Amino acid sequence: MSFSPFRETVMSFALVSGADDSPVILHVPHSSREIPAEVRAGIVLDDPALERELDHITDAHTAEIAAEAAALAGLTPWRFVNRLSRLVVDPERFPDEREEMLAVGMGAVYTRTTHKEVLREGDGRPGPLIERYFRPYAQAMSEAVADRLAATGRAVIIDVHSYPTRALPYELHGSGPRPPVCLGTDPFHTPPELLAAASEAFSQIGERGLDSPFAGTYVPLEFYGRDPRVAALMVEIRRDTYMTEPGGRATAGLGALAQALARLVDAVPKG
Repeated sequence: MSFSPFRETVMSFALVSGADDSPVILHVPHSSREIPAEVRAGIVLDDPALERELDHITDAHTAEIAAEAAALAGLTPWRFVNRLSRLVVDPERFPDEREEMLAVGMGAVYTRTTHKEVLREGDGRPGPLIERYFRPYAQAMSEAVADRLAATGRAVIIDVHSYPTRALPYELHGSGPRPPVCLGTDPFHTPPELLAAASEAFSQIGERGLDSPFAGTYVPLEFYGRDPRVAALMVEIRRDTYMTEPGGRATAGLGALAQALARLVDAVPKG
């Protein structure tokens, strides 16, 4: 599998190999707090304010949940992990006017914080960040999906996210239910059997909600709405179930969530 030729971007994400016959990719896009110095220079927040924003915006410990789940699963899934903060670029946003989060300054390159304060002046000069970080990430994820399709005939993307117990000001749909586990779906890419398997896998965690407070799934644009062999589901975990908020340590709940995620991985048939 080939990745971006730019040395600067190769280390901004990691593809961790799983079993050759596993169709599952655990995608972890928002777990990191890392911001390269050249990107930090374009952010107007002082250091304490930036740390507070990272506390709120980072899906803390989700990389650990995915790693532990992969170790527990009977058939090891692949993992695609963003090594940089979503304040660099958000790989799950559209880099154009189709993304509704542009309305609150949170398109592919954020210009506003979770509390609607200025993060970058003006439009944040998105072009260089899109070219340097967003496009290589998107290309690598597309290649990872294509690799699973070639190896197994299908690909199953399970997005691993978390969200705060209380809605943050930037949330466009924050007034709805906030269950312990929210399952985000797509009408084309989320088959009923995958959704049912997820609901069963997380039944020991607590109530499972559907598309609230966050909806949808991540599928690379190359396949989105086009290839039914690519299935996708977003798993959103309420943070009080496994960590101290807003950006603190993991608690004992992390292990139970990793076990639940492993059960979901094992419920996905191979081939």
